[in-house]
Amino acid sequence: MFAGRLLRVASVALALSAAGGAALAADLTVSAAASLTNAFKEVGAVFEAANPGVSVRLNFGASGALLQQIARGAPVDVFASADQETMQQAEQQQLVRPGARVNFVSNALVVVVPKDATALPKALVDLAAPAVKRVAIGIPASVPVGRYTRAVLEKAQLWPPIEAKMIGAQTVRQALDYVARGEVDAGFVYSTDAAILGDKVKVAFVVPTGTPVVYPIATLAASPQPALAQKFVAYVTSQAGQAVLAKYGFGKP
Repeated sequence: MFAGRLLRVASVALALSAAGGAALAADLTVSAAASLTNAFKEVGAVFEAANPGVSVRLNFGASGALLQQIARGAPVDVFASADQETMQQAEQQQLVRPGARVNFVSNALVVVVPKDATALPKALVDLAAPAVKRVAIGIPASVPVGRYTRAVLEKAQLWPPIEAKMIGAQTVRQALDYVARGEVDAGFVYSTDAAILGDKVKVAFVVPTGTPVVYPIATLAASPQPALAQKFVAYVTSQAGQAVLAKYGFGKP
């Protein structure tokens, strides 16, 4: 009788232990701009270490493409965009929790060329010269770096001649790869991306943008893990999270 009672107690304890483990286990899906790839991989790892049982699933891509996935019902908890316009679209579609949006880092637009390039362009007008045949630019419709680029070139009245040389990229990292492989003469990327492949590309010059390159992050209205999502955003904006992002060249918002 005693043995049977002991067995029942052990069974209850095991069940409670299993239930507790299930409560602790959670998947957090974060969709983030491609330029955040390296930094967010470390951010995710640190967040997991501080929250045992949590698995951070990272989904990287062009901000516009990520927004389309979310709008179609992808189960995403946190969205980090490389521009304000895409996040505004998310808010307009009521995909973001009201009041959840916050700016968390800044970046800079640069023109990069292959490492072995002998002649470096020094200004935007140089990209219109006959010697420059191909220029990698993110597709403006879905890639924020492409929108920043187009706005700058339109202001300088250089968009038509340089658009004629444009090799469209699906993400900023694809534009970077085109340059690194020598498939184009130059490309527009973020300074943080250029630093990732510093052994294969070199920065020709920094491109001032009329609109600051500031990244917003927000928890989503349909998040399966709203409390955990908010905790992740809080970490990203904390001093510790900002220190990780700074390691990869990101500035304060």
